[in-house]
Amino acid sequence: MGRLQAIFVKRMKRGPMDPAERAALVAGRGIVGNANQGGRRQVTILAEERWVEATAELGSELGPAARRANLLVRGLSLADTRGRVLAIGPCRLRILGETRPCERMDEALPGLRRALDPDWRAGAFAEVLEGGEIAVGDQVVWEEP
Repeated sequence: MGRLQAIFVKRMKRGPMDPAERAALVAGRGIVGNANQGGRRQVTILAEERWVEATAELGSELGPAARRANLLVRGLSLADTRGRVLAIGPCRLRILGETRPCERMDEALPGLRRALDPDWRAGAFAEVLEGGEIAVGDQVVWEEP
């Protein structure tokens, strides 16, 4: 079992990641107000522990908003979870794949792209199966297959 540590909403493509205490998720769409809607990458998720490992290797304490993921979770692994269902509060998200780090990571911190490359360190992307409202502090659990 894990916890939702942070929520970030991207108001426009390549725009800032605005922190939020709460967010509404819509099935088949994503986070209300987020620039990316629909498609396969409706929500992006980052494991806090993996982010801390990657930035520590580079001698940095860069904040997780720099990763540009929507949800920061603690206490569970995202590695090799394609097809699994994650419950966050009343919402259910199906992991569709690993989020690959892009060149924007090196813009935030030189070497970050490479540091995030192995073992799903850059997180996962998901589709929203069941929407609802989530809040920082919500329990995050894997549903049994």
